[in-house]
Amino acid sequence: MVTWNWLFGLPVGQQVANGPTSGESIREDIQPLPPTEDPWYKAPPDFDTKRVGEILKIRQAPGNLTAIIGNSLGTAYNILYRTTDSAGRPSWAVTTLLIPSSFYFSPSGKAVMVSYQFAYNSANPDSSPSFALYGKLAEKNKHLGLKSSTSFLDQLLSQGWIVNTPDFAGPMAAFGATAQAGHATLDSIRSVQNLARLTGGAEMSIVIWGYSGGTTATAAAAEMQPTYAPELKLDGAILGGMANDLAGSFDRLNEGPIAGSIIAILLGITAQFPEARAYLKSCLVPETREEFLSVLQTEASKSVLHFSGRDIYAFFKDGKKDVYAPILVELYETQMKIGARSTPTMPMFIYHAIGDQVCPVDKVDDVVSKWREDGAHILFERNTLGNHVSEIENGKPRAMAWLGQIFDESYETSTCTIRNVIVEAPVDTA
Repeated sequence: MVTWNWLFGLPVGQQVANGPTSGESIREDIQPLPPTEDPWYKAPPDFDTKRVGEILKIRQAPGNLTAIIGNSLGTAYNILYRTTDSAGRPSWAVTTLLIPSSFYFSPSGKAVMVSYQFAYNSANPDSSPSFALYGKLAEKNKHLGLKSSTSFLDQLLSQGWIVNTPDFAGPMAAFGATAQAGHATLDSIRSVQNLARLTGGAEMSIVIWGYSGGTTATAAAAEMQPTYAPELKLDGAILGGMANDLAGSFDRLNEGPIAGSIIAILLGITAQFPEARAYLKSCLVPETREEFLSVLQTEASKSVLHFSGRDIYAFFKDGKKDVYAPILVELYETQMKIGARSTPTMPMFIYHAIGDQVCPVDKVDDVVSKWREDGAHILFERNTLGNHVSEIENGKPRAMAWLGQIFDESYETSTCTIRNVIVEAPVDTA
């Protein structure tokens, strides 16, 4: 068994995985800067010559994340690594690696890691998890009955599990672009494995997990792994509140509580495609153009609040017709649909509320049916209680139990099991 205690004192100024790193140490009294204001988030000039997953920079995460997340966190690092964008071009992304204060090892002696892809649903890079961990992700929502996301990370870390959480939308915040998200998720895991090889090749058992907008990255990573990262062994994938075919939900979202998500999707999906972005901007009504584009600089939750109940189609000269123009529909078809790539080969746990008002369960049924026909190993639980928001907490205990079986190597795979369940988990947000 290889010790992992070296991670607590990682010499960040040394060469890591044959790539340059930042040499400065981070003091706890230095507060993090938004990514658009922090020069550390910029890739070195020669980043495009590096291999995917190669570490370009690494630093101890600024500030005191232990005070925010909990004492189960031993230390944390930001890693900037090489990846590939949605158009197949060299790019980079950042992931935050959270090291537990004590480690769990599987019966076969492996450390274990959860790569959790947050639903940050934003076209603003400053809403990325590496920065939001210090703010929005640390907030609970008593009105909706939701615990803070950082308390969830504390729960994972308390099991002795390493946690990886990538800024999968990349430096341009390409929300909705699943190719970008899948690449960045897989390459974040590659970067962690490159770091682990400093010990002489420590093995890890790895599961990827995402809920809602986080499934755009998690499902894409699961589908792309056999072709984009065949050397990566993923032991499982968890998909909750699966956000499939977001463009097909525009009518449902429009004039609703999260209507602003439509704007974030449109700006995110066009971020890496200049012609599509130029077309989108050319269709905007001049009087409200700047309000629409303000989403690029607004924190995600504030943007949702600002556009709540609004008719997003009214921002366009020809209304809904502009939103479904061929140049955009092509991106919706190639970038935003789950189930359009290779069938995942790892075991999967999928959970979804039948009454989900944001991500309709029938679209999930369609994906599961396709994967099932292709021989995928799936446990799919359709909760007869609750909705999209309540299933966030209702699903966690079941997902944690499933994770435990994967990591203790007791899980027995089957081809595909689909069942309706009745689950309402008590939530303490005090």
